[in-house]
Amino acid sequence: MQKFRHYKGGIYELVCEATQESDLSPVIVYRSHNGTVWTRPKDVFFEIIELNGVHVPRFAPIEIE
Repeated sequence: MQKFRHYKGGIYELVCEATQESDLSPVIVYRSHNGTVWTRPKDVFFEIIELNGVHVPRFAPIEIE
């Protein structure tokens, strides 16, 4: 199970990678701390954004010990 931290602080669990039926684009399926499941385009999920002049990943992987 891979977990990611959103740049705003939330922690999410990667469920799977899938294909959006409407346009066949790749998406990431992920679960929030409260159990809701979300999808986001794969390129947006792994996007590097600029925050206060610093480049950070939108979702950064968290090492599980």
